[in-house]
Amino acid sequence: MILSKTCEYAIRATVYVALKSSRGEKAGIIEVARAIGSPMHFTGKILQTLVRKKILSSAKGPTGGFYLENGDRLFLIDIVRAIDGNGLFTSCVLGLERCSAAQPCPMHEQVKPIRDMLHDEFSGKPVTELVSGFGANGYFLK
Repeated sequence: MILSKTCEYAIRATVYVALKSSRGEKAGIIEVARAIGSPMHFTGKILQTLVRKKILSSAKGPTGGFYLENGDRLFLIDIVRAIDGNGLFTSCVLGLERCSAAQPCPMHEQVKPIRDMLHDEFSGKPVTELVSGFGANGYFLK
């Protein structure tokens, strides 16, 4: 497991909301929770965090819900950083505080290329591409 469970749900929630937004629709908490297989209260907290971090937008009222305004300018790395921070790409795999290129831990040279590759992949993966992939594989279809 590379990402926290919260981050996994956040990515799925964002992709689901992006899918709904591409159809001109907004999504409510209950709908999102069901679609991504997450407990409703946990989903609500995740969605609030995503709004606070400006990943998603929300509107109140009878026609309210969560929506995505600029999915083509939102990348997977933005969601990961909003939820889990930058540690996946920078932290020592052994948890050592002083690990760096100048003072590497025993695993540094083996793990750095993997971290760099993940960073590049997550930086180049727009949410809109994830929406296409989820839709093509039948996820979130009702």
